[in-house]
Amino acid sequence: MSTRRSEIEKARSLVVKAGSSSLTTTAGTIDVARIDALVDVLAARRAAGTEIVFVSSGAIAAGLGPLGLARRPRDLATQQAAASVGQGLLFAQYTAAFARHGLTVGQVLLTADDMMRRSHHRNAQRTLAQLLEFGIVPIVNENDTVATDEIRFGDNDRLAALVAHLTRADALILLSDVDALYTGDPRRPGARRVEEVHGPQDLAGIELGASGRVGTGGMITKVEAARIAGVPVVLTDAASAERALAGEPIGTYFHPESPRLMSGRHLWLAHATTGHGRVLLDAGAVEAVVRRRTSLLPAGVTGVRGDFAAGDPVDLCDGDGRVVARGLVNYDAAEIPDLMGRSTRWLARELGPEYEREIIHRDRMVILADD
Repeated sequence: MSTRRSEIEKARSLVVKAGSSSLTTTAGTIDVARIDALVDVLAARRAAGTEIVFVSSGAIAAGLGPLGLARRPRDLATQQAAASVGQGLLFAQYTAAFARHGLTVGQVLLTADDMMRRSHHRNAQRTLAQLLEFGIVPIVNENDTVATDEIRFGDNDRLAALVAHLTRADALILLSDVDALYTGDPRRPGARRVEEVHGPQDLAGIELGASGRVGTGGMITKVEAARIAGVPVVLTDAASAERALAGEPIGTYFHPESPRLMSGRHLWLAHATTGHGRVLLDAGAVEAVVRRRTSLLPAGVTGVRGDFAAGDPVDLCDGDGRVVARGLVNYDAAEIPDLMGRSTRWLARELGPEYEREIIHRDRMVILADD
């Protein structure tokens, strides 16, 4: 059996995420008893001096009952309607539950677009920091009422990992309806619990199943969240929350694969953005960008795909179409074809000094491919 997890026990700041199935009944209504029990655990840890940020799913699920829906709708408009009804109900319940412990909560609704746009990203960071400074418990959820298919997190596991970065949390607790990661479907004979994950080698051969009835995530999203969190992560069920927050060896413990070496900008580029288009590179440019970590110059560009503007995140692709990096581009998509294959010196001489700059500067780029 694993030893006590001191990193969790001694953490000064925690992000705790609960999935929809942990907060609602099978009929899709809010499970008041479950929420009260979970809030009791979070409030106790907060009273002990730990900053708590709670990432809560459940807005859409909470809206199913009042709208007379038997299951999570597939179409976006109905999902947004359910979220509009459910979010207020869910937050009202949290307000009352935390008030029993003398704690005030603050609602923070985010879309993936808020993470993709650098200014929005920094505003979210400042808001969360100020709420914590005031002693408020931030309750974060995806803003499902306005998010579109193109700009959604798709699950709150990745959102929770990004919030852990935004708040510089010491650890992340992912609460699900399954008590740990298993080598296969835990309902099947022979499936074994995975107690600790040190890296990708510990996940070899593990079946990562799909989502449940009211949620959108699954083990895939939780493993991905643990990979990008950059801090210790515990995956267990909501019923085990108290033991998990106390650092007891339950659930699955994900050791951070590496220290937080990425800057905030690089983390944001890698995990909070999607490319608005593609810039195709020749072999020399791929070598320079990926291995030598240089800026992308016009001479190494062979093509452009999509419609984007200067300042947008774009994907950099090799000759096989594989995405090798992502960065904030200095030119509109329409400008780049006239620059391709040219040196910056030639461009400055022929087009003016404002063209003597990179397509993407290395400080505004993150490498996504293995070296």
